[in-house]
Amino acid sequence: MQNETPARVLVVDDDPTVAEVVSGYLGRAGFAVDRAADGPAALELAAAVRPDLVLLDLMLPGMDGLEVCRRLRAAGPVPVIMLTARGDEEDRILGLEIGADDYVTKPFSPRELVLRAEAVLRRARSRADVPPSAPALRAAGIVLDPVARQATKDGAPLALTLREFDLLAFLLRNPGRACGREELMHKVWGWEFGDLSTVTVHVRRLRAKVEDDPARPRFIRTVWGVGYRFDPEGGTEDDTAGTSDAATRSGEAGSRE
Repeated sequence: MQNETPARVLVVDDDPTVAEVVSGYLGRAGFAVDRAADGPAALELAAAVRPDLVLLDLMLPGMDGLEVCRRLRAAGPVPVIMLTARGDEEDRILGLEIGADDYVTKPFSPRELVLRAEAVLRRARSRADVPPSAPALRAAGIVLDPVARQATKDGAPLALTLREFDLLAFLLRNPGRACGREELMHKVWGWEFGDLSTVTVHVRRLRAKVEDDPARPRFIRTVWGVGYRFDPEGGTEDDTAGTSDAATRSGEAGSRE
């Protein structure tokens, strides 16, 4: 980040040791860092300094991280990485559902957190670099405008998080092609590594918004042993099953909602 204005990161954590360690690593990586120990202070500081990224602890006194994230997003788009000591899927879904771009479970490697922060910021910048003449994407009754960052299904607005929008745009740009979870993580999230269940959770949320029957998806299809495929014509259920062994099916059980 040399020769550039450093990206500003707001670290929100009530544990002073965690906040100090994280802030130190971010500072050495070239970020400008602000700190807050609770939700109200974080919202006040975010309004004053307009951070490029927020690292937000889920368990905060008074106002939890989910409510802080909701209020941050209501004020305007800002990338958010949730920091949580709870690693079960329900907590991840809650964070991702309200628009968090990533989550990291404590205890975590500060170096890994810096890499995640850099990846999230790269994605945020790439969204800002969309050419003003980029055409709308259309398929299966979906119209997605990458410039206005708006999407509709059969004329009705789709309430998509930033990451859901990026995932849908990628699938629409690659109709009929099987996209692996690793590829989606790299191309949509900008991660070289990470928990592949993040992709699964986002696909589940996206299906709930674009499929007529999310339990029997016709457009965002599971390709067993690979990942997902967008079928603009709407396929029939199980048309990609039968190509994987029992071990693969077991590993994919959580991804076929």
